[in-house]
Amino acid sequence: MIELGIANPSIQYLNEIRDRITPDDIATIIYTSGTTGTMKGVQLSHRNIISNFKAILPIVPTHAQTRVLSYLPLCHIYERMMIYAWHYLGIPIYYAESIGTIASDLQDVKPTIFTTVPRLLEKFYDRFVATGRKLPKRQKKLFFWADDVASRYELEGRTSSYNRSLQTARMLVLNKFKDAMGGKIDVIVSGGAAIQPRLCRIFWAAGMPVLEGYGLTETSPVIAVSSFFKNGMKFGTVGQPLPGVEVKIAEDGEILTRGACLTKGYLNAEEQTKEAIDEEGWFHTGDMGAFEPEGQLRITGRKKEMFKTAFGKYIVPTHVESIFAEDSLIDNIMVVGENKKFAAALIVPNFADLRSWCTKKEIPYTTNEEMIKHPMVLKKYKKVADQKNATLGETERVMKFALMDYEWGVSTGELTPTLKLKRRFITEKHAALIESLFE
Repeated sequence: MIELGIANPSIQYLNEIRDRITPDDIATIIYTSGTTGTMKGVQLSHRNIISNFKAILPIVPTHAQTRVLSYLPLCHIYERMMIYAWHYLGIPIYYAESIGTIASDLQDVKPTIFTTVPRLLEKFYDRFVATGRKLPKRQKKLFFWADDVASRYELEGRTSSYNRSLQTARMLVLNKFKDAMGGKIDVIVSGGAAIQPRLCRIFWAAGMPVLEGYGLTETSPVIAVSSFFKNGMKFGTVGQPLPGVEVKIAEDGEILTRGACLTKGYLNAEEQTKEAIDEEGWFHTGDMGAFEPEGQLRITGRKKEMFKTAFGKYIVPTHVESIFAEDSLIDNIMVVGENKKFAAALIVPNFADLRSWCTKKEIPYTTNEEMIKHPMVLKKYKKVADQKNATLGETERVMKFALMDYEWGVSTGELTPTLKLKRRFITEKHAALIESLFE
């Protein structure tokens, strides 16, 4: 490992260091919980990272006015690799002041490229829908007509009638959504978790194409990503594997991969490295997936997160959570039920939307705790659950749920810095509440 620790180094010194660096020198060590839940140091070399960002360069459209807004933590390999790519291309990078200022930062910077996680896109969309709900009756009807048009967007095969409706929806409503995000976006790159297909359609319909990627820290990180090339994009998939990255599906459905982007192994953890990377060099991702006929990779669940009910039926919680999270009254959800007779869930309300709904229904409350216990609120969420359950298989349905009285976040411990659920933490923190759902 080579360390640069000199302030204001001379050109001669930098040249000497450059000559000493080889592609296989460790460029960084990123700590991750990986597939085991225990923290490990992932060793990533210069070759790993450079091979990855060079492979994604042809996918992202750039021009003389291209500019990027960055807000994700640079200690996460997803954002770090993307920053290296922008540096390589010489693209201006603007850093958000904080996650709370992103809305105003988008207006100030007006980026053409925005790298993000699905959670933030959900937040922007929920805020836009909340604005629509406050409109007068006629305008509200028009707003949700446009929203419905956007939710039916297809990449190909759109009828002339639909295209006329889309043009009208953009002119009257959807362009305002794009303007709220700066108005100049050419592409949004989404990673870190799966994005709801319906949400993806709406962003595309609003003229903000979302390219969804998939990968892990151990793969520097991108394994596959959507693109504008032929068969490069299909809603509900993460596109095709990157050039130089091999992917195959194991007999049990697990995604295996190898290539120049794959880590040399875990720091001081030879046994864990052998468990993750087999003798043929295949890295076992811990994710389940399948290939579409056109070659796109579809992620079907997380091997470690799948659980079996008491009746021996498997449930993929991320699939159920994605369906439920489409409703604007739900901010977050975690499905539970391992070795139980049915699936249940902890639901975090979208408190902004719920307060508006309570005001409209003249429901009195003073605190979140009081609000979520009101019979009309519980009845409303039961109705939402029934609607979502109707689209799921019988064993996947959420039979009971509990509403949380606070918003989950990084500071409260339930979410990672990239806004993914910390399932083990949530399960332990709310063990008594979860158990009460099955009594």
